[in-house]
Amino acid sequence: MIGSGEDRAPGTRQLKVGREIQKDLAEILRSKGMAAFAGAMVTVSEVRVSPDLSIAKTYVSIFPSEKSAQVMGLLNDNVREYRGELGRRVGKQLRIVPEIVFYLDTSLDYAERIEQLLKK
Repeated sequence: MIGSGEDRAPGTRQLKVGREIQKDLAEILRSKGMAAFAGAMVTVSEVRVSPDLSIAKTYVSIFPSEKSAQVMGLLNDNVREYRGELGRRVGKQLRIVPEIVFYLDTSLDYAERIEQLLKK
């Protein structure tokens, strides 16, 4: 389809769906509590949705960062449960509930490292 925007910047619908999924996933993860994530705080920093709305790349920040590997394992082990809960929340707005793929957002660690270097 000409002008579908698949090879360009994300379209308005992609951005809106991404923001809605980010809000809902953040609420889902918050409702699980820190105990579900080995005492770590998990924040959904960004969600990028594919042009066909079938995949939601979900970037999460984890504090403290030492628990990142353990928490990423927990998130990936329970991804079906989170997708099911997301489906109950957005099922009326979306025909297909996107597959959730978790990625670690390391931008906070990067900023902290830069700050430490600047203090030296």
